[in-house]
Amino acid sequence: MSSRQFKHDVLIIGSGAAGLSLALRLPAQLRVALLSKGDLNEGSTYWAQGGVAAVLDSSDTVDSHVADTLAAGAGLCRREAVEFTVSSSRSCVEWLVAQGVNFDLLPDQTQDFHLTMEGGHSHRRIIHSADRTGQAISEVLTRRVLEADNIEIFPQRVAVDAVIHEGRCEGAYVLDRRSDAVDLFQARAVVLATGGASKVYLYTSNPDGATGDGIAIAWRAGCRVANLEFNQFHPTCLYHPKAKSFLITEAIRGEGGVLRLPDGSRFMQRFDPRAELAPRDIVARAIDHEMKRLGIDCVFLDISHKSREFLQEHFPTVSARCLELGIDIAAEPIPVVPAAHYTCGGIIVDTTGRTDLAGLYAIGESSSTGLHGANRMASNSLLECIVYAQSAAADIVRSIADAPQPSPAPGWDESLVTDSDEDVVISHNWDELRRFMWDYVGIVRTNKRLARAEHRVLLLQAEIAEYYSNYKVSNDLLELRNLAMVAQLIIRCAQARKESRGLHYTLDYPATLAVAEDTILVPDNSALQGQPPPQLAPG
Repeated sequence: MSSRQFKHDVLIIGSGAAGLSLALRLPAQLRVALLSKGDLNEGSTYWAQGGVAAVLDSSDTVDSHVADTLAAGAGLCRREAVEFTVSSSRSCVEWLVAQGVNFDLLPDQTQDFHLTMEGGHSHRRIIHSADRTGQAISEVLTRRVLEADNIEIFPQRVAVDAVIHEGRCEGAYVLDRRSDAVDLFQARAVVLATGGASKVYLYTSNPDGATGDGIAIAWRAGCRVANLEFNQFHPTCLYHPKAKSFLITEAIRGEGGVLRLPDGSRFMQRFDPRAELAPRDIVARAIDHEMKRLGIDCVFLDISHKSREFLQEHFPTVSARCLELGIDIAAEPIPVVPAAHYTCGGIIVDTTGRTDLAGLYAIGESSSTGLHGANRMASNSLLECIVYAQSAAADIVRSIADAPQPSPAPGWDESLVTDSDEDVVISHNWDELRRFMWDYVGIVRTNKRLARAEHRVLLLQAEIAEYYSNYKVSNDLLELRNLAMVAQLIIRCAQARKESRGLHYTLDYPATLAVAEDTILVPDNSALQGQPPPQLAPG
């Protein structure tokens, strides 16, 4: 099938909470193309269990939420970004409610929301829809997008690279996974809302599409990235051969769940006075330590002291999935292990989502706003998606009238490549990449491990570049190419940080330095190359 060309006012790459919210925030007179890597509702948002952190209770304050976020971020959060996000939390929740999202209410009440507690928070401020908040948000926003006359949805699309003309992003080349044709999409504003890169690790809570596409595309286009050494490992993923990537929500610990060793003893109090309610990096590292110390395959999360009725009401998804696998959470503990969960660093943006490249925005997990610092606090991620979708939409509306119409661009040329007859190379390289990233660039790191990982990733990239140059692109090849690029960026950031801070823990530099500084990488083709890039000063 021959490639096609599409023109819109705004091109949004990604259909999670960030992309859907942005599309709905744009006025009806703008023609919007919304690209979904799979079908709608297949991204990370749909599987988010916990909720949205927001200042809604009368006993809570913006200052308290800001202070908790700054503390969790271990000195690397940008205060401006934190205050901007938290101060917008109530209005963004109100917008979600207006769209039709049904959040849980207190029993026997019709107005007050049920708020839960999660690690790092000093107040109950997590608004949720049972333990399937992401699904509730995703389904409502998807329905609204389908109803909008100005939004054209393109499912099964994978972005290849940005189209750049005279220093401005004017679109992207996009693979249609159904036909294997690469189409040209052009627009006056392009938004990367592609999610994170946790599939770079062997064990992850994320769906298969979390391959760092937006981060790699922006890097190749000349945009700076920051703080990619901070990969959040969720402490509690279900450990079962048939469970794949099923997450056990942090809200279970917020409601009194405790972590136990195989002999039934608790251990978190030996690592932090907050025990199970310590931030995720501390809990994940404690579990990793105990598993290695004892040579065990998992630890256990016990919420069986709560009534069956309580668990069915608050955790129906977890209860049902565990029961399918023969685990009755009302009667026995849940086997759990840490797994890669969230990419805290990403493409450097300001509070409107603007990147270093004119016309290109990044929002959601692919971006580095300064909100998360060295460790994302629970349930701040969905909040960030909604807040930055709003601010990016407002900036696009303000600036798009002055944006030039895209210049003519060539279609995708594959006249010099052939169909691959060696796809096994892709699957083998994918497995090798994810395994050495888990072994060498995981929860605990060393200089030697990082050097080994760097050596392996450079060899892989050379193989991938040769393969990419000679064969037609495919979804698997594009994902492998992007994952290898992001893996190298993660390794470089980790090597640059000569301390342990937040999610980055290294045995060679166990202390935390007195001054917190961001790790900023500048690509060779960046317009900023040779200039001192502006620092994202911590608040």
